Amino acid sequence: MDINFNKNEDHNKLLVSDLRSRFAQVKLGGGQKRIDKLHAKGKLTARERVDYLLDKKKKSIEIGAFAGEGMYEEHGGCPSGGVVVKMGYVKGKQCIVVANDATVKAGAWFPITGKKNLRAQEIAIENKLPIIYLVDSAGVYLPMQDEIFPDKEHFGRIFRNNAVMSSMGITQIAAVMGSCVAGGAYLPIMSDEALIVDKTGSIFLAGSYLVKAAIGESIDNETLGGASTHCEISGVTDYKAKDDHDALDTIKRIVDKIGDFDKAGYNRSEAKKPKENPEDIYGILPKSRADQYDMFDIIKRLVDNSEYDEYKAGYGKTIITAYARIEGWAVGIVANQRKLVKTKKGEMQFGGVIYNDSADKATRFIANCNQKRIPLVFLQDVTGFMVGSKSEHGGIIKDGAKMVNALSNSVVPKFTIIIGNSYGAGNYAMCGKAYDPRLIAAWPSAELAVMSGKSAAKVLLQIEKASLEKKGEKFTKEKEEELFNKIKSRYDNQVSPYYAASRIWTDAIIDPLDTRTWISMGVEAANHSPIEKPFNMGVLQV
Repeated sequence: MDINFNKNEDHNKLLVSDLRSRFAQVKLGGGQKRIDKLHAKGKLTARERVDYLLDKKKKSIEIGAFAGEGMYEEHGGCPSGGVVVKMGYVKGKQCIVVANDATVKAGAWFPITGKKNLRAQEIAIENKLPIIYLVDSAGVYLPMQDEIFPDKEHFGRIFRNNAVMSSMGITQIAAVMGSCVAGGAYLPIMSDEALIVDKTGSIFLAGSYLVKAAIGESIDNETLGGASTHCEISGVTDYKAKDDHDALDTIKRIVDKIGDFDKAGYNRSEAKKPKENPEDIYGILPKSRADQYDMFDIIKRLVDNSEYDEYKAGYGKTIITAYARIEGWAVGIVANQRKLVKTKKGEMQFGGVIYNDSADKATRFIANCNQKRIPLVFLQDVTGFMVGSKSEHGGIIKDGAKMVNALSNSVVPKFTIIIGNSYGAGNYAMCGKAYDPRLIAAWPSAELAVMSGKSAAKVLLQIEKASLEKKGEKFTKEKEEELFNKIKSRYDNQVSPYYAASRIWTDAIIDPLDTRTWISMGVEAANHSPIEKPFNMGVLQV
């Protein structure tokens, strides 16, 4: 091991340590005092409910753990978007579980809460997975109602999705384990089966205070919309549970009886661990996002038996295309090669840049994977497409468009892991969020932006400098340096993987060692949803 490997290893392990520390804080939700208050009422926290429900001996992955990070601070913050979402197994069946966190503003819905809930439903719809809602929410967060209430991708879309999933035959089960008020009351009732916990669960369009104000009726919340009312009088709910554990045990028994599903038929053989040590990734991945490295060294530590079959190995070398297996699942890998490569013509190509030939190769490979029904895995470390007269004259825009066309019309499931850079059009071409990956996760080393912080700061500095000089202001070297650092600092914050995760541009920030689990569980989920249309690239300028 050389000195650079050790430096890289130290740096990347510190990033993972920071990730774990941040996640430990997020898991506290609204804080220990509020957790203690829930426990005093005989209630479990959202995370305790989810953990109790999911099979203990099987893996699970969390979606959107850092949603809301650094947002809404003037409102007290919204850790994890005020809702916990996990993909896991209940009685051996893969499911999505969504649980309101009542320690965060009584489970009220912030704008990011709505976005995260819609993402959970999107995953369930795309993969035809059963979805379980553990409801404990005060409804829309009123100070921000204009950002969560009326638009297409706002609160009401949840109930529209309930109806669509029901028509698709996707099982939905809801347990009311606390408040369920106003428009939110429709969610459990639009599910296939609804449970309610006695004494702690309640459902009503308007609570007792609002009823008194609106129609003058005096009634307590339990009589108005408690478990006995809805299980014995209104018939709104189907099961009455004595406590949280009883409700969750009932859900387990319901899920246990769900029949088998039609399969997409993705190829799987016996899973094998990589021959190369996955922990070497920490030392291989450079500390600086500008430094070069060999992406094959990463791939060997992600795929079964460290084996792959490279497609068009000698052509378009700045993109790697290869067939491999991950946890037994056959996948097609599209990855950015991050080292300087030499073409057959003797020309040098920069790693991480998409050239004409590499875009052409990726297009053909994506089409082949669709032809053979092989899921696609994108490993992003990309600075963008090559610029300059040679590329433009060679038709880089056309070749890039072909790649994006193939990606957009792909019918096999796509999974994206952002390893390092994810800049500009490179983000799009390598299956960024806009191109519907079934799951998209980032390593702590990831950076997402139009361009790097340094490049952006230089551009913005020139604009600022020209503006100040027009006003007749002097621009000293010291002032230039001060302004450059200020701009770069602001931009670097937006480039951070946590900035992206807080806005759900990615589903998670993960330890590189968890990558195989994410891809494997993602393909297994996708296998629930058979492909219903042929691959067709439409009108394409070949």
